[in-house]
Amino acid sequence: MNKEKNQRFFYPSIFPKSRKAAIEMSMTTFVTIVLVVIVMVMGIFFVQKIFKSGTTAIDGIDSKIQSEIDSLFADEGRPLVIYPKERKIEMNQGDSGGFGFSILNKDFDDGIFTYEVIATEIASSCQLTKAQADSLIVLGQGRDYSVNLGSGAKLDDAILVKFQIPETAPLCLVRYQINVEKNGKSYTSSTMDLEII
Repeated sequence: MNKEKNQRFFYPSIFPKSRKAAIEMSMTTFVTIVLVVIVMVMGIFFVQKIFKSGTTAIDGIDSKIQSEIDSLFADEGRPLVIYPKERKIEMNQGDSGGFGFSILNKDFDDGIFTYEVIATEIASSCQLTKAQADSLIVLGQGRDYSVNLGSGAKLDDAILVKFQIPETAPLCLVRYQINVEKNGKSYTSSTMDLEII
């Protein structure tokens, strides 16, 4: 009997004693759930925005991008650094934009550096030829570029490789290769992916 009395005493204290209290409790719970969902949606939105900004094509190289490219030499320790560092850009049909890169002479001797940017791999689902993929580059393909860099020197101004995507371009993923030569011999290379979305 004493056990039954204790149970009667304990359980009613958990539940509201009136309908008004029950409605207030359910409204508070509902508002809390709505606020939690809103905060989660906003968090997901901002995380996506942060990651997407890393794959956005650039229109030019300003002092901020130049300093980020320069800091990549220290971070990556490579003779060729590319911005954005994710090595992928996404562009819409009809857009223009591109990526930047810079070269560091890590050797002990001076040299004349040249480069070229060419399409090397096209997704099998893409309806572009290699020549068409190369023709998307409207600036910075590197055919007539050369610069003398001393030992330990880097480019003062990063190079902008700019694409112009036609309105009729198919949705596609293309890998471009940046080949750098020093005094006519292969020095280093890297890749950058362009996705037309």
